[in-house]
Amino acid sequence: MDSSFPDPLIELRELSFGYGERVILDGVSLTVPRGKVTALMGASGGGKTTVLRLIGGQNRAQKGELRLYGADGFEDVGTLDQEQLYAARRRMGMLFQFGALFADLSVFENVAFPLREHTALPEGMVRDIVLMKLNAVGLRGARHLMPSEISGGMARRVALARAIALDPELVMYDEPFSGLDPISVGTAARLIRQLNDSMGLTSVFVSHELEETFAIADHVIILANGKVAAQGRPEDVRKNDDPLVSQYVHARPDGPVQFHYPGPSVEQDFGPAPAPLEPPSGQWT
Repeated sequence: MDSSFPDPLIELRELSFGYGERVILDGVSLTVPRGKVTALMGASGGGKTTVLRLIGGQNRAQKGELRLYGADGFEDVGTLDQEQLYAARRRMGMLFQFGALFADLSVFENVAFPLREHTALPEGMVRDIVLMKLNAVGLRGARHLMPSEISGGMARRVALARAIALDPELVMYDEPFSGLDPISVGTAARLIRQLNDSMGLTSVFVSHELEETFAIADHVIILANGKVAAQGRPEDVRKNDDPLVSQYVHARPDGPVQFHYPGPSVEQDFGPAPAPLEPPSGQWT
């Protein structure tokens, strides 16, 4: 457990996961502190989205524990049966990459969907909750629009309203800034921070946007080569002198992460360079 955050909501303990012989996470231990905003960062393919899938129970660890803490202690998500897993997921909200809205439902109906699916609330209360959640993301006036009629940034905000419709304890975001313009990125980052604080949430998000992430996160975890390369407060991670962490947070092109994927040498693939051609005898050049 990270001693700087003594009250965890999620804790991975020596957790390993992979696909066949391909190892994604190798004995990873990390903490998601309760009530804080935690960022998962690192080069593509480092296991960030896999961590979200393990927390949500879509994937199960091959070794180690994934602890979800509650009032009565903790439960290992990887050992839950279907009924227990569904109960655990009701404590969670998920913002998928690019929103994943239902294309044939209006903005209002998209946000209302989890309320109608998982509760027996009267329609008047569903309406009030939907409008409150849309108001929280600044889109109450767009309730009647279809997903095809709104921008990518607005779609992400509608998806966020849907993710918080059931007042979850934990909200996970898979690359919430991907593909957005600078204004929308700033709006999304501010919303994550404001909603986390105003609703008493715990937030975990995957991101490659360094400045926005370091501005809103309480806790940053950098994954690399199946391990945790660094975790801690943003200012501590930024000062980390590990070559891989330093290359990542300062966006340096050269370092442990190489431009070329490992493979045969140029000489092995193409052979020695041929000798230069000589012009025919008597011909000037």
